[in-house]
Amino acid sequence: MPKGPQGQKRPADAIGAAVMVARIATGEIEDNKKSGRVRSGKAGAKARAKSLTGEQRSEIARKAAEARWI
Repeated sequence: MPKGPQGQKRPADAIGAAVMVARIATGEIEDNKKSGRVRSGKAGAKARAKSLTGEQRSEIARKAAEARWI
């Protein structure tokens, strides 16, 4: 079975894809499961934000804004 961009299993033919879309639409299967890396990344971001001072967060945000506008 072919793999999608994030490694998910996808049917190769049009009929198989249509059946999969119908199963997702009816709730028979769930398509958007989060990986463990996503969950651990969010937990790490919360822990980091909690440990930073307001001044440190402001400095990080200022640098990020400057990088976007350069």
